[in-house]
Parts: sequence; structure tokens; C-alpha cells
Amino acid sequence: MAFTSAVITFPGSNCDRDMATALEKVSGTAPHRVWHGDSELPEGLDFIAVPGGFSYGDYLRCGAIASRSPIMQAVIAAADKGVPVLGVCNGFQVLTESGLLPGALLRNAGLNFVCREVGLEVVNAQSLFTNAYEAGQVVRIPVAHHDGNYFADDETLNRLEGEGRVAFRYAEEVNGSARSIAGVLNDAGNVLGMMPHPERAIETTHGGTDGRGLFESAIRGLVGA
Repeated sequence: MAFTSAVITFPGSNCDRDMATALEKVSGTAPHRVWHGDSELPEGLDFIAVPGGFSYGDYLRCGAIASRSPIMQAVIAAADKGVPVLGVCNGFQVLTESGLLPGALLRNAGLNFVCREVGLEVVNAQSLFTNAYEAGQVVRIPVAHHDGNYFADDETLNRLEGEGRVAFRYAEEVNGSARSIAGVLNDAGNVLGMMPHPERAIETTHGGTDGRGLFESAIRGLVGA
């Protein structure tokens, strides 16, 4: 059965092509490319990706304007029906601003743009997005962000930890994120937001393949590939 996916593009997105390429290379099927001004998604999607970049130039707050784009109502409706949604970097910011994920992404603690490969601990290896990894495994994934400092109040953080909704944790200091959180899941487990870029780590020629497992996890879980 074919894996059907879509990548959303906003004005200022710059990782949408990387995400589309990763999905096609791992699944064998090119994703639909969806413009932010569209009001509907293609029928029968298995997976939706909200990519990184600087949507609307990061004006107001990162992801805030993009979260009000027409297509996001369709993305929220799809997520509510159980369609998996992945938000990476700016996409993570868009998902928090849309209310699909708790918390917020603040300016990095060091007030610098961070662009390098970092170690990530796989905290939950049983989710739709992480089942190709093992709990406690440390993978190497690139980051590139200025506002990746994850923040939530203690009650929310305790709930995320207790419900197994922390998917990834930084294995080293990166941006000051609360409890070193790098990626979180929604309560249903079908929405993942993460600051590191797995789509940039799927080929050895690009420095490593540790990001490939995320896409393989979703494809295997959804279509049994």
C-alpha cells in the first residue's frame, strides 16, 4: 500500500524541499506539496509534515502568523481525526502556536543562532514516530534555530514526562530548553514537534542517517512497510 503524505509550505519556509525529498527517498512516493493559502488537504493522507524555515520572517512570534494560515485549520482537523503530523523546527513552533502541542519555543538561552549536529536521546521509543529506535539510544541530528528553547510550566512538564510524551531529549546543552526537551508528542501520540532536523540526516553523503528512523517508524506503523 502506498504511503501518501503532504508537506506544507508557508512564505519563508526553507526546509520544505528537504522534507519532501526525505519523505520520497524513504517511502518511495513523492509527497503532495501544499501551499499555506489552500483551505483543503488532499484526500486520504497518511502523514502531514510542517517543515522548518522562517515562516512570515518570524515576525510577531515564530510560527504565530503561520498558525493562522487557512491550511492550518485543515491540518488541525486532520490531526484531530488521528492523521500523524510532524512539525520540525519552525514547524514545531507553528504546532505550539496552533494549540496542537503544549508549551512554547523561546529565544535560545545563549541568544545565539545554533547550527550544528547534536546528540539526542530517544526517550520514548514506542511512539508512531520513534519505534525504529531504542529507548535511551543517542542519535546525531542537526539543529538550526534561534528560538528553540522549549518552555512549559512545571505542571505541563510533569504531565509530559509522566505520560511518556517527551519523545527526544538533548544529550548535551543546546539552547536552554526546560528539562533538555527536544521533541514532544500530543496526548493522542499522533502529533510530534521537534527542533532538530531528521530530514537532514537520511543519507551518509550528508553526514549520517540517524534521522531516517523517524520516517521509517511512521511508514512502518502506517502502511506496514
